[in-house]
Amino acid sequence: MTVMQASYQDRIIVALDGEPADIFRWSHELAGEARWVKVGMTLFYLSGPAIIEELKSLGYKVFLDLKLHDIPHQVEGAARRLGRLGVDLITVHAAGGRAMMGAALEGARKGAEEAGKTPPKVVAVTVLTSMTNQTLHDIGVSDDTNTQVDRLMRLASEACLDGIVCSPHEAAAARSTLGGGAWIVTPGVRPAGADKGDQSRIMTPADALNVGATHLVIGRPITDSPNPKQAYREIINAIANIP
Repeated sequence: MTVMQASYQDRIIVALDGEPADIFRWSHELAGEARWVKVGMTLFYLSGPAIIEELKSLGYKVFLDLKLHDIPHQVEGAARRLGRLGVDLITVHAAGGRAMMGAALEGARKGAEEAGKTPPKVVAVTVLTSMTNQTLHDIGVSDDTNTQVDRLMRLASEACLDGIVCSPHEAAAARSTLGGGAWIVTPGVRPAGADKGDQSRIMTPADALNVGATHLVIGRPITDSPNPKQAYREIINAIANIP
């Protein structure tokens, strides 16, 4: 892997979703190769803070994706405790509103300061990549996904969050609205020919970066591979030389 290609390791977040034995194998196999991993609700609710400590000991940056969504007081308390863990990125639901998102940001900063750690980036989930226009209509949102994402990303910006999570199909609009410094984290990214699983709005890694994404969350195309390290390297090679 060239020096130029190595810089792209900071843009790929490997989602660790599976049984504990699988997580152990993947995280050790990819250590020193991948720089970011994502811990979602299933893994965190099973293993708790111990999994964060283990992954940090392996040298990873950790995206803890719990999608906080509650009244501001509860979200601030939860984010404060997550900030103490030394994670690098956390999520809240933009649908919780400006006050809730601001409380998450404040809590994360307080928790990190108390533990002597760097505060995590806080990004807002807009519309889940599994959702379609019909899904939104089913829950009473009459607008389409693009309009709803735009509304929620503006709320996140007003709350001074570090960025958003959206489908790669909304990444270009997000970049235009939020400017060059915002984190635009995109799940729903699959290499060409890969099974799209339960994602509805997907794009290839190269295309997602080209339209404005800063970080790509990719799980099963890497972890379901017989050789996760090789699958990871192939994705890095496919995005080489993209600004």
